[in-house]
Amino acid sequence: MTATQFLHQQRIPQTGFLAIPGRLDFQQLLQLEKHFTGRKITYLIEEGDHHEPALRSYMEKSGSGTMFSIADKNPASAGKELADFLKDNGVLLFVPGRSSTRPATPSHIPSTHLKILTAFKLPLLPIAIDCPRESCLGIEKISSLPVSVICFGHPITAANSTLPGYQAALLEAFEEAWSTRSILKTSLATALVHGLKNNSGDSLIDGADDAVLSFSKILPAAIALSKFIKSETDKPRVAIVLPPGKGGLIANLAVLFAGKIPVNLNFTASHNAIRSSIRQADVDRFITADPFVRKVSSFPWPPNRDLIFIERVLPELRKSVVKWSLLTKILPASVIARLLGLDKRSNNDEAILLFTSGSSGEPKGVALTHRNVLANVTQFTSRLNIGRDSSILGCLPLFHSFGCTVTLWYPVIEGINLITYPSPLETKRLAELISLHQIKVLLATPTFLRGYMKRIDSAQLASLKLVVTGAEKLPQNFADAFEEKFGVRPMEGYGLTETSPATNVNLPTPDETHETNSLPATCNGSVGQLLPGLAIRLIDPATEKSVSIDQPGIIILKGPNIFPGYLKDEKKTREVLSEDGWFKTGDVGYLDAEGFLHIQGRISRFSKIAGEMVPHETIEASINQVLGLDSETERKIAIVGIPDEAKGEAIVLLSTIAGKALEQECIDLRYKLLDLGLTSLWCPRLIIAVPEIPLLASGKLDIKACQELANSN
Repeated sequence: MTATQFLHQQRIPQTGFLAIPGRLDFQQLLQLEKHFTGRKITYLIEEGDHHEPALRSYMEKSGSGTMFSIADKNPASAGKELADFLKDNGVLLFVPGRSSTRPATPSHIPSTHLKILTAFKLPLLPIAIDCPRESCLGIEKISSLPVSVICFGHPITAANSTLPGYQAALLEAFEEAWSTRSILKTSLATALVHGLKNNSGDSLIDGADDAVLSFSKILPAAIALSKFIKSETDKPRVAIVLPPGKGGLIANLAVLFAGKIPVNLNFTASHNAIRSSIRQADVDRFITADPFVRKVSSFPWPPNRDLIFIERVLPELRKSVVKWSLLTKILPASVIARLLGLDKRSNNDEAILLFTSGSSGEPKGVALTHRNVLANVTQFTSRLNIGRDSSILGCLPLFHSFGCTVTLWYPVIEGINLITYPSPLETKRLAELISLHQIKVLLATPTFLRGYMKRIDSAQLASLKLVVTGAEKLPQNFADAFEEKFGVRPMEGYGLTETSPATNVNLPTPDETHETNSLPATCNGSVGQLLPGLAIRLIDPATEKSVSIDQPGIIILKGPNIFPGYLKDEKKTREVLSEDGWFKTGDVGYLDAEGFLHIQGRISRFSKIAGEMVPHETIEASINQVLGLDSETERKIAIVGIPDEAKGEAIVLLSTIAGKALEQECIDLRYKLLDLGLTSLWCPRLIIAVPEIPLLASGKLDIKACQELANSN
C-alpha cells in the first residue's frame, strides 16, 4: 500500500492561491510539494504556532516563508501584501502548528487562525488530509492502510473567501477522502466474524439473568442458528422481536450470517405501525422468545408456525454448536467468512432494515447497506476512542437505530464488553449494573436520564466517563443538574435512522499542552461537531436556496453512512435524497465558527406564522425556563401548531400542569415570555390541559399524537 494517496489533483488552480490544509506534518508536506513542482512555494505560519522540529527545520532551510498574527487588526490590508507571493502562479502554503484534538478531526486549525486566513481575501485551495492508520477499526490490518489520503477541495475565489465557505469546502473534501477507506468495501457480517474471532475473550453480560457469554461462545452459536434460519425461510429478511440481551445479539448475528437481513421490529409501536412494518419488510419468520411473547402479549403476534423461539431452537442445535466451536477456534476469520458465503455480499447490498419511529406519520423502511453501517461504526469509533478495557451499557431497544449500531455492532466489532438490559426505564437495576461492572459509557435519551436523577445514588454512577444523549433536545439546566449530582456531564449528540444513525457528538476536550493549540470538542447547547467523513450544506426553509453554513437552514448531509433510500418508496426517497447523495434531514440548524452544529428544530416542528418560521423547540426551552421545568424528571409541556385563517398557524401549548383558569395562565405565561425576549408571534395563543405528553418508546416526542390532541380540542 502506498504511503500517500491523492484525490482530485485536477482541482489545483493554475493561477496563484493560498493553500490551507486541515493538518500537515513533515512527510505530508514533502508529498504535497510534489504537486506544486515548478511553482514558487512560500510558507505561511502563525507567529505563535509550534511545529514539529523536522518540519520547522525544513522550512527554515528553504528560506522562503512569512508570518502573520491572529492579533492582526487589518487582515484585508495584510492580504494585499501577501498577494505578491501569488504572482507568476505562486503558491502560498499555510503550515498549521501542532494541535491537541480528537483523532480524525478534519481541521487542526483554531478558528482564530482561520478567521484571519479567510479575511486575507485571497484565492483559497482547501486541502483535506485523512490518516486512516490513526483512526481505523481494530479488525483492520494497519500495514495495509495508506498513511495519508490527501484530497484537494474545490477552489474558493478571493471574493468568496469566508470562514464558513472554507469549512464547508474542507468538509466536502474530507468526505471524499474518508469514503475511500477500505473497510467500507467489506460486509457487516464479515466485520462481525473478525470482531468475534479477534476479541474472543470479550463478553456480553446479560443483566436480565447475569449470564456471561464470551464472544468465543457467541460466534459458534450464531453460526449454528444461521444454518437453521436458512432452512426455515427463502425470504431475504427475517424479523426479530427481542429486547437487548444475549438472545437479541445472537439472533441478529445469525440472520446476517445466514446471508439475510435482520428487521428488528418496534414492539412498542401501534398495531397499525407494526403491521405496516411487517408488510413492507415482507417477512414470514419472527425470531423471539417464549417469555417475551408472554410479556408483550399485546403485540400482534403472527401464527405460532411463523415464530422461531430462540431458547427452544438453540438447545436442539447443540451438535452444530460444538462443531462450529471447534472450527472457529482453529480457522482464521477470513476462512470462516468464506465458509459462510459472506464474501458474496456486496458493500452496497442491504445489510439491515430499520423503521423510522413514525413520530410524524407511518413508519418508513430505512434500508441501510453494509457500507452505511460500517462507515458509522468507524466514524463513531474514531471519535469515541474509549479504549479496549472499557465497557458499554446496551439498554436502548434494538429497533432504535442508536441501540442497533452503537450498542450492538460497535462493541462486537471493536471488542468492548457489552452489558445489556431489556429496558432503559428501570434505572435502579441499570445503576446496579453500572456500579457492578464499572461501566464507563452510557448512551441514553434525556427522558431516560431523568430517571437516574430521581432514584439513584451518585456513587453508583461513579465509574461513568462518558454519557451521550440523543433523540431529543438536552436542556442545559438538566445537564448542569446531572453533572452536579453524578460528576459527569451528559454530552449531546445527533443522528437519524437514515444516517445509520450518528452524525454529531460532543466529547470531552483533549488535555491542553503548552506546545499545542487545544481545539474544543464540546460546546454546550450544540449537538457537537460532525463525525469524520460527513459534509454539510444548508438551504433556506422558505426558498430552498443555498445559504452559508453559519446561517440557519435545513441541514443537508453527505457521507458514506447516508442511506440509499426508503424501502419501496421512490417518491419519498426523491424528496430527501439527491442523485449525488445529499440527504435532506428535515432539521433546521447552523454551524458555528468552531464547527459545532446547533439544531433549532425539526422542520415539522416549525410553524409558519405571518411568513416567519417559528421553532417549537425554542419556545419549549423558553417555557421550561420561565416555569422552572428544566430539571423535571418527566416532560410536562409540548408545543404544536394549529391552522389559523389570519396568520397561517397559531401556537398551542399542551401542558400537564395547567390549572382550571387556562385563559389567565396563558396571559401570565405570555408576559413572562415577553420579558424573556420572545416576540409576541412566538407566544402560545392557548393552553390545552392533557393528562400526559405523548412520547415514543425512544423517549422522543410523539408529534403525530400531540397534533391529534391539539386538533381534537
